[in-house]
Amino acid sequence: MKRIAVYCGASKGNDPSYMSEAYQLGKTMAEKGYELIFGAGSVGIMGAIQDGVLDHGGSAIGVMPNMLNEKEITSEKLTELILVDSMHERKNKMAELADAFVMAPGGAGSLEEFFEMYSWSQIGIHQKPIAVFNINGFFDPLQSLLSHMIEEGFIDAKYDTLAPLCDTTEALFETIKHYKPLGVRTYD
Repeated sequence: MKRIAVYCGASKGNDPSYMSEAYQLGKTMAEKGYELIFGAGSVGIMGAIQDGVLDHGGSAIGVMPNMLNEKEITSEKLTELILVDSMHERKNKMAELADAFVMAPGGAGSLEEFFEMYSWSQIGIHQKPIAVFNINGFFDPLQSLLSHMIEEGFIDAKYDTLAPLCDTTEALFETIKHYKPLGVRTYD
């Protein structure tokens, strides 16, 4: 495993610890020899992770749709920038390049990108590790929703650990390292 895609926000959040923990995630990625695959933004959580990676000798590969490249603040520090024509191409390229998927705090876009990888795992498109970096318990409500969906029979119970919440970078990398595929969804 060499590359980790991180889905996260282009905003900082209200608590400074989001940015400091995101930077620490990038730093740890670089120290462990992982390359960052991400949305190529230079601000918010995206920028903090990128800076943590690059400040510690790592590699950051950004994937940016042309339409957003004209509107957003695309990083100028990237190891490599890949421009694509659409959001669909961005997600496909990130999935193709990555060996694992992590979600850090962000908004609707982060959820959408991450849950595509979550559902793709369920239907067998990939069997790569998935984890959630749960800074400050940010994703605790999401875990409650997933547990509710399992209890109500809309997600197979075997996927209870498909995207574990990790409160520290150490837990995150241990989760990725020891990932075991859960198999494809069955239909009753």
